[in-house]
Amino acid sequence: MRLIEGISIGVAAIRAHKMRSLLTMLGIIIGIAAVLAMIAIGDGAKEIVIQDVQKLGGATRITLYHTSYKRENNRWVRIRSNEYMDYNDVLAIEAECPSVSAVTPRLADWRGVLFQASDGTEAYAGYNGVDATYTTAMDWDVKAGRFITDEDVENAARICVLGDELATELFGNQSPIGQEIKIVKRIRYRDQWGRRASRRSTERLTVVGTMIQRGTSLQFGWCYDNLAFIPISTVQERFTGNDRIDDIMVFANTVDVIPKAIEEVRTVIRKRHRDQDDFVRIRAMRSGMAQLEKISKVIKVALGSIAGFSLLVGGIGIMNMMLVAVTERTREIGLRKALGAKPFDILAQFLMEAVTMCGIGGAIGVGLGIFAGEGMAMIAVKIAKIVPEWPAVVSMEWVLISVSFSAAIGIFFGLYPAIKASMLPPKEALRTD
Repeated sequence: MRLIEGISIGVAAIRAHKMRSLLTMLGIIIGIAAVLAMIAIGDGAKEIVIQDVQKLGGATRITLYHTSYKRENNRWVRIRSNEYMDYNDVLAIEAECPSVSAVTPRLADWRGVLFQASDGTEAYAGYNGVDATYTTAMDWDVKAGRFITDEDVENAARICVLGDELATELFGNQSPIGQEIKIVKRIRYRDQWGRRASRRSTERLTVVGTMIQRGTSLQFGWCYDNLAFIPISTVQERFTGNDRIDDIMVFANTVDVIPKAIEEVRTVIRKRHRDQDDFVRIRAMRSGMAQLEKISKVIKVALGSIAGFSLLVGGIGIMNMMLVAVTERTREIGLRKALGAKPFDILAQFLMEAVTMCGIGGAIGVGLGIFAGEGMAMIAVKIAKIVPEWPAVVSMEWVLISVSFSAAIGIFFGLYPAIKASMLPPKEALRTD
């Protein structure tokens, strides 16, 4: 039996019993739609995680933190080392680590710093002391003006670049380029007797640029748009009073070489700091992503399994209908055999009917699944209220898998009724009323 002929017979059988066929296909339609909708929501969540990681520099980012404590025998022990990171460490990592694509230092104060515009407008925000490589490493563009240059760092220039939110808060719709702002910060230190003390430091900086909006991190709650970016040498000279660097952000060439990049960085740190590296804690952004991806996979497997039961029920419905069809069309089967049809022709006919029914049900399910995925994404935004938009990601790969799977169900559950039809003796089939 030719393929086209088999499909046309299958379509004719469906049209002859429209309501029964629709009710039979309902399980396949619901199952495919449910699977696609769940996959779309799960992949949408993964997309949100990837976008969130991009706000922090991407999955290849590795951060070196200065730490005063380390874990020993299930308890935290104070590190007695006087070693600390400085700008020469940044240059050494950049020069000696082939698995590293970019390195940028950071001195950060995330909140509680008072910013004042020339007209008296105030805002509490934070700042990052960085160098000229920051925008390239973070893949972040300037909105207006310019960013910090190597010359600014070399001269400890009294300039800054504002995040989009901070610029709007201080200057509204006016351009802040060329405007002077005042930064008021409380600096803590120890006096000559070793007692803790603090003083108020006020610095005036000229705004030379603003950054494109970046957004708030869901994972950490940080908003880079509410920061000012200052040459790291200026922060050291005006605020910290020393050459220490608290953080160094390192970016590996690819995600796959992150472990190698970490080992290369450790080697450089040990080499430069008397074979010590316990004063530095290393954290890879990829490790945080891995946990979120595991949760996403568990959700997709759980929801997909639930939806898979609908497909099983739909397959049983297909088998039941095909068995009924064999009983109803026994005389037709006998007549076809009497006219020369072989058992394989009868088997192929009923098998094609089952596959056609499942294929049509799968196609309808794909359309319904895409629609349901979009609807569930809108509901997720309303319920979760953590992102302005939840993407429903439906890939062509999953569409093809769904249609192929529905056809496979037709073959699996239609095989027994088709075999039963092909085995009917012609004489007994023709006697049937």
